[in-house]
This record gives sequence, structure tokens and C-alpha cells, in this order.
Amino acid sequence: MYDPRIEKLAKLLIHYSLGIKKGQTLIIQSTMQAQPLLEAAYKEAILAGAHVTNLLSLPNAQEIFFKTASDEQLEYVSPLNVFINENIDARLHIMAGYNTKALSGVDPQRISANRRAGAKLQTRFMERAADGELHWTLTAYPTNAAAQDANMSLAEYADFVFGAGLMNDDDPVARWREIDAQQEKICQFLNTRAQLRIVSKDTDISMSIAGRKWINCSGHENFPDGEVFTGPVEDSVNGHIRFSFPGIYAGKEIEDIRLEFKDGKVVKATAAKGEELLQALLETDAGARFVGEVAVGTNFGIQKFTRNMLFDEKIGGTVHLAIGASYPESGGKNESGIHWDMLCDMREGGEIYADGQLIYKDGKFLLDL
Repeated sequence: MYDPRIEKLAKLLIHYSLGIKKGQTLIIQSTMQAQPLLEAAYKEAILAGAHVTNLLSLPNAQEIFFKTASDEQLEYVSPLNVFINENIDARLHIMAGYNTKALSGVDPQRISANRRAGAKLQTRFMERAADGELHWTLTAYPTNAAAQDANMSLAEYADFVFGAGLMNDDDPVARWREIDAQQEKICQFLNTRAQLRIVSKDTDISMSIAGRKWINCSGHENFPDGEVFTGPVEDSVNGHIRFSFPGIYAGKEIEDIRLEFKDGKVVKATAAKGEELLQALLETDAGARFVGEVAVGTNFGIQKFTRNMLFDEKIGGTVHLAIGASYPESGGKNESGIHWDMLCDMREGGEIYADGQLIYKDGKFLLDL
């Protein structure tokens, strides 16, 4: 059955999120599971005058690669990917995996080696995005695999996905522009502060945000969206944090993650489940033990943990840290082959202080802006 929300989403992604202009080059990347959205976005981009290339992933390609590739192949960086990374104007990635657990049996060290090899490619991607040379958007199409992860039926999950993006509204773009204006006030306030402290259950962590820029996430790079973030001063993070929800990486779950920081660096890391992967990720490269991002989720239309960080990191009433690469537009300087977000619930007793002032409690900002 045709779902009119698909065409509405395609129009939003091409015109609002990516801002496609005539003559620009665009890559759309997904699997055939997202065919309805792929075709709708492709048509909309063609009508906008873009030069569009579609890249489709094979269902089992990643598993085959990580289980059978030689060390040389794991560390190989394709010149085609380098060319695309350096020359494309825009990229739309639609998540639509066949099996979210496909890499569960892969040695974590092999994943880490591959991510390490791609560090320069990721750094250059982030640099071009920060300079405005490259526009990118990551979104998701409802699939049975993702619905199962979220403990929903496919129909329920589709309603969740489209609802989180405000596709049920008559004019979702207008709503996202309202959100943009509201979040910009928070960013402007935080841009004037130098020190941040986050307190929650088993968590008390502080960091310098002096001279860093808070980024307003309102549906351009991620869709759906709803967060504000920055890159903390690299050697300033101190304290400890417990992540309330499982960390998800390459389809694997790491439960009850606890990190201790000293002068910016993770000096102790434990997990109740999946600690081998946690330790492997922290050893990816020199930047993997430092924080690349601190963020506050603001989308109160997302309240359920779905095991997909595109949605989960936006949950209203949560904060998340990412170890690894910083986004240069925030002023962050950390470089790494990974950027891994982990989520902490703040809805029951959580507090955030900026320069000693309580600005956030029980999952909500207290600012009168």
C-alpha cells in the first residue's frame, strides 16, 4: 500500500535537509529494502536538477568482508571512495539493513583495524562538511530487522519512524524550522559558558567547553533530529559516567558501560557484557580514548529506546557522549577512525551545570530564553 509520508519525507530530505541545487552531484546510498524512499528521493533530486548516483549495498557484503578479508584488505582504502569523498557535493544515506546482527560473530579487532584504516577518510569528510563543501544526511527506512530491534511490529515501527520526523504534520518543514529557532537560543546561551558538569546516577563528569561552538541539530545532517552538541576541550574531561542504555556498535550491544576520565582520556572502562569490543574500540587509535562530542537530546517525540542511535541519541531527556572523532564545526580537534555515541538517561534526577549554574534538571532545560 502506498504511504504518502514517503513522498513527503523525500521532498523534505532533498530540499530542506540537503538543500539540493541544480547541477550538484548527489550520491544516494541504501539497500533495496528502502526502494520506495530511494525512488521518491531520486525523482525529487532529478527534478531539482541534480546529477544523481545510486549506490546499493548487498545484503551480506559486510559480514563476508569482515569474516574473509585478509589483513591487507581490511586496511585497504579504495581510491574510488577517496575520489567520492573529495568531490561529491551531497550524500544521502538511508539506513535499511537486512540484519542488524550480521556482524555479531566478527572479531572486534578486525572491525577496529578497518575503522583505523579509514580514519583519514573520515577526517576529510568531516572537514569538507564543516567548510560547507559537502552536505550529508543520514536517515532510516522502516524494516523488519529494525522493528524487531525496537520490539515493534513493522507497522508500529513505521509509525514511530515517520512520527519522529513529524511526517504526520501538514507542514513538517515549518515545524523543524520552529525547533531550529528554539534550539538556537540554547546554543547561543551555551556558547557563552566555559565549563559543563553532568550529574546523574553513577555519573559525575565535567569538561571545558570554552571557545567551542554548540551546534543546533534540526534535521539537516540527521533526520529525524533533535539535539544540541559541541566538542569539549580535548584534555579537559574528568570524572566518571555510566551509560544507562546499551552501547550499539556494528550491530553488537555492550551493556552497562562505565568510563572514567582523567585529563580528557579514558583511564578505566568496564562493561557487564561486550567488554572485549569496548576495549578493542578504545584501542582503535590515539584519539579513540578521548571525547569527540557531548550532546543533549531534545526530541520528546522519541521516548523509546530502539537500538538505533539515529533515534536513540535524540531521546528528549538524555545526554550522550561520543568517543573518537570530533566534528570540526564545533571547534573540536580530536581525530579518530571511530565516532561512537553512548547514551545516559537524565529524566530521573539528572542535572547539568554550566559555570556552576543549574541549567537542566530531570531531562529538561530550566533556561528562560
